[in-house]
Amino acid sequence: MTIDVVDLREFYSRRLGIVARQMINRGIRERWPRAEGHRVLGLGYPTPYLGLFREDAERCLAFMPAAQGVLKWPTGRPALASLVDEFSLPLPDAAVDRILLVHALEMSDDPAALLREVWRVLSPSGRVIAVIPNRRGVWTRTDSTPFGHGRPYSRSQITDLLRQTWFTPTAWGEALFMPPYAGGWVLKSAQMWERAGAALSLPFAGVHIVEATKQVYRAIPAKRERARLIPSLAKPVLVPSSTTVTRG
Repeated sequence: MTIDVVDLREFYSRRLGIVARQMINRGIRERWPRAEGHRVLGLGYPTPYLGLFREDAERCLAFMPAAQGVLKWPTGRPALASLVDEFSLPLPDAAVDRILLVHALEMSDDPAALLREVWRVLSPSGRVIAVIPNRRGVWTRTDSTPFGHGRPYSRSQITDLLRQTWFTPTAWGEALFMPPYAGGWVLKSAQMWERAGAALSLPFAGVHIVEATKQVYRAIPAKRERARLIPSLAKPVLVPSSTTVTRG
């Protein structure tokens, strides 16, 4: 299910990928306008979007799954990207404040295990933004873009997955209402597509942009085992041993 990192880089270097990044960046920026003093982690293939936070965040890291591969990021500067096991991130508990998931959940063999690991490294007041292909969108109908690979999700499926892994969805957005074609007229009218789709609440956006918070106190099942009471004896009773020898 995973796309090679070289194919991801190639997509974002083309005109369609550049426009897609701009539209998704707008949705991310609406949720997180600033990252001053925060520790930001991107997981999956987040480098086209981490530029929003690299300059003002306390630290900004990019983790890419081993099955996908990794590319140096940023170019011309000390590397901030690393190849990792997505189910065992090389970070202590509660190490980061913001986590951005892009090309991650839909590509993972076990998205629930991935989110539990994200829960572990996220601080108690931390937030997550996940960019996830919309199963009703046009972008999932073609494999010419990364959003047409892996498993797309509906909003209800995302909600169930987040709640099962101890997250609470707090805000929703969509992006990529335009068709996934590289024709000049489509790209030139991209902003018009986005404004019209958002204003009309059209259900056919290419991706969901969902923000969630960490549930620090998880629910405890109300059903408990009932204690079985055994009455005490008023007087001690001596039970003869089976090995007792009877004497005549």
